[in-house]
Amino acid sequence: MVQQEHGSVTYGVIKESNQQESRVALTPEIVTRLKKSNIACVIEQGAGDASQFSDDQYEKVGATVVSRDEVFRRANVFGFINRPQDADLAALPRGSWVVGMLGSFNDPNYVKRLDQAGLTALAMEKLPRQLSSAQSMDEMTSQNSVMGYKAALLAADSYGSFFPMMTTAAGTIRPAKVLVLGTGIAGLQAIGTAKRLGAIVTGYDVRPASQQEVESLGAKFLDLGLDFSKGQGEGGYARQLTPDEQAQQQAAVDSKAAAFDVVITTAKVPGRRPPMLLTKAGVDGLHRGAVIIDCASSELGGNVEGSQPGKTVTDNGVTIFGTPDSASGVATTASNLAARNLADVVSHFASAGGMKFDLSLELDDALVVSGRKEGDGGNE
Repeated sequence: MVQQEHGSVTYGVIKESNQQESRVALTPEIVTRLKKSNIACVIEQGAGDASQFSDDQYEKVGATVVSRDEVFRRANVFGFINRPQDADLAALPRGSWVVGMLGSFNDPNYVKRLDQAGLTALAMEKLPRQLSSAQSMDEMTSQNSVMGYKAALLAADSYGSFFPMMTTAAGTIRPAKVLVLGTGIAGLQAIGTAKRLGAIVTGYDVRPASQQEVESLGAKFLDLGLDFSKGQGEGGYARQLTPDEQAQQQAAVDSKAAAFDVVITTAKVPGRRPPMLLTKAGVDGLHRGAVIIDCASSELGGNVEGSQPGKTVTDNGVTIFGTPDSASGVATTASNLAARNLADVVSHFASAGGMKFDLSLELDDALVVSGRKEGDGGNE
């Protein structure tokens, strides 16, 4: 067990450096929650403004509101929505703890910099989600749910017709046909939201169990007209498709997509290149005026070939929105959810004597990505 020698834990949060980010890693509700664990909170002035949390709200529940520099001086644990940039890393006191989505899967050099700075870093993307004790810490699930909801709203707002069927004096307008590719947490939320908005919704995922999940929400499951059931895997599990079968599957998805007005893709993998769900052939097959929402679009690529963060209009009139920060568009609730996830991680590692971890525990071993060696960075 490794312990950091601080008499108490002070949790600090600054305004996020990313100008596109409206969320904040601490909300007034969570300040109250942390106080019950004897964890003091200090937050930068104006850090919650974009999420509709005022400095007065933080002060009323017992948080200390100070300048950015003062947060760095007073806190010994720091929470982030996005990983701290170089300027913030340089300001973090040696021996302090950092909690957030750190991109540790694909950027070992960043993890090395955290280690060299003497920081103990807890990477939320490495949370072992299967542990029952980790459920309330699962930031990926909480934010993906918001992401799927927002994706459906953006699609409805951007599409040039109604989502529900409408009967008007000029005639009846047919409902929009929406295809959701990737039916994890975000995809199911997108399906549910689009259904509530009145669209005809179809979902698809390569996981065999996904059909029942999609249909349980009242949506259709996309029938590719292919049968890959032969040669069942060992123990009754689904087998890995051959390269030829994968190519057939992708071609079928691209072809079937042409029948839809809106396509939403949600297969986002933190810190890793997202899978391709719709190729250029699929995009080119969509009709003029169709809308694509690619929630996985980032500098690493996206689920849709040719997508990038922001808005793109193809030569054939299809609008593609790359929305890596869509959860930020529901900033108040998304902040409350993320702040709860971060706070529960901090509470897990906090003790009367400060912050400590035990690498014999699966949760601790998974989350701690730097400062793991006893005696390194003040963790002794």
